Amino acid sequence: MSQAFYRKWRPRLWEQVVGQEHVVRTLQNEIRTERISHAYLFSGPRGTGKTTTARLLAKAVNCLDPNLSGRPCNQCANCLAVNEGRFLDLIEIDAASNTSVDDIRDLREKINFSPSQGRYKVYIIDEVHMLSTAAFNALLKTLEEPPSHAIFILATTEEHKIPATVLSRCQQHEFRRIPVNQIVSYLNRMCEEEKLEIEPEALTLIARQSTGSLRDAISLLDQLASNGEKISLATAQTVLGTATSQSVVALTDAILDKRPADGLNCIHQALDSGSDPRQFARQVVDYLRNLMLVHLGNAAMVDASAEMRVQMAKQANQFEMSRLMATMRLFNHAATDTHSGWQPGLLLELALVEAIESKITAAEVEATPKPETVHTTPTRTLPPKTDETTRKSAELAQASNISRHETAVQPPEKNQPVKTAAAANPKAASQPVPSGQPSQPDSPTHFSMKQVLERVSALVKKDSAQTAALLNSCKIMTIKDGIITLGFQTDVLKSKMEMGDNLELTRRAASQVLGYDVEIVCAVFSNKNNAPPADVDVEGDGMVGTALNLGGQIVNKE
Repeated sequence: MSQAFYRKWRPRLWEQVVGQEHVVRTLQNEIRTERISHAYLFSGPRGTGKTTTARLLAKAVNCLDPNLSGRPCNQCANCLAVNEGRFLDLIEIDAASNTSVDDIRDLREKINFSPSQGRYKVYIIDEVHMLSTAAFNALLKTLEEPPSHAIFILATTEEHKIPATVLSRCQQHEFRRIPVNQIVSYLNRMCEEEKLEIEPEALTLIARQSTGSLRDAISLLDQLASNGEKISLATAQTVLGTATSQSVVALTDAILDKRPADGLNCIHQALDSGSDPRQFARQVVDYLRNLMLVHLGNAAMVDASAEMRVQMAKQANQFEMSRLMATMRLFNHAATDTHSGWQPGLLLELALVEAIESKITAAEVEATPKPETVHTTPTRTLPPKTDETTRKSAELAQASNISRHETAVQPPEKNQPVKTAAAANPKAASQPVPSGQPSQPDSPTHFSMKQVLERVSALVKKDSAQTAALLNSCKIMTIKDGIITLGFQTDVLKSKMEMGDNLELTRRAASQVLGYDVEIVCAVFSNKNNAPPADVDVEGDGMVGTALNLGGQIVNKE
């Protein structure tokens, strides 16, 4: 039986490892100086060489070559035994199928036995993030102080799932995605050795399809080589389910010219020719990303022919940056969504129609920070309130007639400057917003208070997860005169929000979402049990909010 390419071409020497020079150099220096650690953690994307490097390290520490710099020699008895899978002191454990605490206890019982062949017993635990919490706890002591003859090598694709107590006991090495040019060079050398005829464009396509995983690239090449003929670009596109670049260019032209019929024809032709919908969406995203680079003046980073560069420059100049980024997000959603299998092309069609028909505004480009909307201003305080008892009594009398409604957040009038909290008229600030105020459907700030808070929290989370968590525990009570009042249920939460840069981060995000400069103030619900439900938008100083603060309850939201 023939052997798969990825097994046949698995590196057996340090020099054969591709794209991970920073890891290889460190491990070679440790072997040369005999400063070998007792525990390692290899993390990174799949197919980048984690398990291969772990086996090379196991070979090197047990190699019999007297020259430390030449280990592993790949010629001594121990190296050959590792290559052939019969080295008894190399134990590989699949954590995905051995997740229980009993499996780890069994390991702890056997680890004290001395090596039978080599100098060290090496335990490679693959996909270690799959271990249960109890299993990790059982492993901790052994991992911290293993016997002198034992070495642990943990491998994972999801480092964030590893407990901090385990991370602190390991020497960590992060494996990176392999660049396209290095994958192409390696595949070209493979084709020469295997006597495969393949077009250079097909090699580049395979390398891009692998998304930085050399193992995936080798597997794709193995799949294409099975037909026994010369591998052309057209053959590679047919087998891999990718569309030609011209289809992506034509689809982009249809989006720019707002021709939905032509765009749908491009999508259907690509799918009818055998292209995978998600893969086609990835190609569109990749092409739009190249247009973004050209638009930003980084055309040198784009890998394309001279003719294609001219086409890209023309399309990039036609795109507004906000529209380009929003379109890219629409197709990226189509590329990553896995819940539409009943109609594979539906998400592509929806992305196309939305990219053409919808009005893409600055508020929809949430991830793009806009320096011009960020202003540093001193912290402001709440406006003074006058005749508070009279106002609350009048509003409470009308509270029983109020039903639930979605309050649209409107910016200040165009000709009216944003009032500060200190200069605002107290009486005007205390009056409720008229319910008959005309809406602005074309305004980027035509959201409910709940939607505003969700968008602000999403933006803040990129800079501070703690601030975002505080925002998730509050509710917008009012948005008036450029001032957003956040309501908290306890003084503790309110005080935490007012500490550090929390208010400034929230202010910047809110200004970006609403499209005008705002200030943030915090308040506490006077009655914790009468805070409005999470799904109800209520102004804290409005009639319903006043009724709640004075002891009322919402009994009907219809």
